[in-house]
Amino acid sequence: MTEPAVTAVSPVFTVGGDLVRDLGRDCVRLEVCEGVEGLRTLQATFLASGVGAKGPQESLLHLDGRTIDLGSALKVALGPDAQQRTVFEGTVSALELVLGDGDPPAVVAHAEDALMRLRMARRMRTYSHVTDAELAEAVAREHGLRADVDAPGPRYDVVQQLNQSDLAFLRERARLIQAELWCTGTTLHLRTRDTRPGTAVTLVLGRDLLSARLTADLAHQRSEVVVTGYDAERRETVDERAGPEVVEAETTGGRTGVRLLSRTLGPSTSLRVREAALNTAEAAAWARAEMLRRGRRFVTVAGLTNGTPDLVVGSRLTLQDVGAPFDGGGYYVTRLRHGFDLEHGFRTRFEAERATLNEVN
Repeated sequence: MTEPAVTAVSPVFTVGGDLVRDLGRDCVRLEVCEGVEGLRTLQATFLASGVGAKGPQESLLHLDGRTIDLGSALKVALGPDAQQRTVFEGTVSALELVLGDGDPPAVVAHAEDALMRLRMARRMRTYSHVTDAELAEAVAREHGLRADVDAPGPRYDVVQQLNQSDLAFLRERARLIQAELWCTGTTLHLRTRDTRPGTAVTLVLGRDLLSARLTADLAHQRSEVVVTGYDAERRETVDERAGPEVVEAETTGGRTGVRLLSRTLGPSTSLRVREAALNTAEAAAWARAEMLRRGRRFVTVAGLTNGTPDLVVGSRLTLQDVGAPFDGGGYYVTRLRHGFDLEHGFRTRFEAERATLNEVN
């Protein structure tokens, strides 16, 4: 049995806890986007004329605050009834009115999740004797959010936030230890990849998976990452290294980019100069994180599905019928865009990565 080429199921909009059917009726385009760096965004376009409109511009739909307004709490669900999932929860941050030449008027709503609060707060301050997890908890409290953190890392003597938004600051802290930042409802999460919850999804080319581009690339692989610095308390140089074993600890077979690089092009070392570590714990954590970042992106895929509401950032993905080197599990979804329009219906675009390439006999 073949699957339909188009999933023509309109989005379901809930505003302030109430189902608003008029938004689903008038929606002509929707995009919900998210990545591992956090901040889920929404852009929805609604016809401003049609059923319910009673006159010219002064009575255009969706501009009087009855269906949607600035500051509205917004939830959106996508998918057929049996598979419908909430794909966005946040606050409306902008409204546009688009008046085109010969086109019907349209209202465009923009919304962001709770991390929007962090994006709008810029500070200069210093923290003492904290971990990255404790920093995330402190920032969450300041914005009235609950914190869910599981991101082991070093305890820093001093951490400075220099003219950064709270969102940019936490993104930087997450990058240093290869943790991921996101929000669900009013809970801020900072977790390493192995502890992030996610769905298990299988996509088959020609059925769920409409198209894909898969790449195995050695350009950014390194056989070793080095982080240096100076420990003033001990009066000694800091020099910490991470090698192939860091990446291989996360894999269960196949050829890693790190090993293939050494075999085909020879050893290559990356010396990190962007950050200077103040002790060995910091240097070791940062070297390991950078090695993971590079190794995890050896194999990448950008794909398009026939609308997959179960697919989220953090999903563990299995691909079938995509070629022997790339087939199988181990893919991790890092970027996602759920979309709906009247031409294609519900479609999902995603990016995912994997540290290994299959052995081919």
